[in-house]
Amino acid sequence: MATRNRLPPWHEMIRLANGREVLIRPIRPDDAVPLRAGFPLLQPDEIRQRFLHSVKELTADQAERLTRPDPRREFAIVAAEPLPPGEALVGAVARIAIVDGSRQAEFAILVSHFIAGMGLGRHLMRRLVRWARGKKLERIHGDVLEHNHAMLALAQSLGFRREAAETPGLVRVVLDLH
Repeated sequence: MATRNRLPPWHEMIRLANGREVLIRPIRPDDAVPLRAGFPLLQPDEIRQRFLHSVKELTADQAERLTRPDPRREFAIVAAEPLPPGEALVGAVARIAIVDGSRQAEFAILVSHFIAGMGLGRHLMRRLVRWARGKKLERIHGDVLEHNHAMLALAQSLGFRREAAETPGLVRVVLDLH
């Protein structure tokens, strides 16, 4: 029997449709610098779809906050080059956070256009759902721009339903976990 190369929990190597291998792993504090450096590579529409408005840069404070999730109530993973954190280019980030005082969580995903359309968003969303189920949450939700057809189609294919969002131009997608 072949010896398996075991990775730590929440780590996995996957091969994208273009043949590139990426490491899915929890975000690390050392990822702050590569995240900030890679931010200018994002297209304005990618930024709007994730942040729901235009953002010119990822500040040091924002990067620090993103890369240090509270493990009791937050989970964030990245798809990165298979290099050490701090050296690896990060191509995607997925985050979920429990809403205070509830059994619900809100998610957000950003996949760079360089690796979009290769099934990575689906893969990351499934990991977020797995984490939420492990926390015994009742449901997860995310607010999506109504013209982000790719994300809306992905959510629907994974069993999310649409609800009206409080902000015009947004659609809330909800997945019940019971």
